[in-house]
Amino acid sequence: MRSVADLKNEIEKRLKSYLSRDKNGIRRTLLKIFVQVKTITIAGLHEKLKENFDVSYKSVASMVGIIASKIGILHVIKEKDNDQIQYMLKEQYADLVNRAISVV
Repeated sequence: MRSVADLKNEIEKRLKSYLSRDKNGIRRTLLKIFVQVKTITIAGLHEKLKENFDVSYKSVASMVGIIASKIGILHVIKEKDNDQIQYMLKEQYADLVNRAISVV
């Protein structure tokens, strides 16, 4: 079984790899939004991102899906009577994400 330190190191490695392919700053901005807000939907993220980037709803959903499933730093919150899924940065990774997006 992996220790907490091993898991954080693995997530940090995945996060750095994900950000290394960020050509226009959209991934970094997306992660900044997650650090700043508690919970947000894909629609909310799309609204915030389209202020500065030419981005489609589907590409935002794809980025969030990668962050949630492959990097593993998001909680996915689905309420029964609401069809909007909300996403929240896991508290234990907030500092890690903050450090990763601060690096130039």
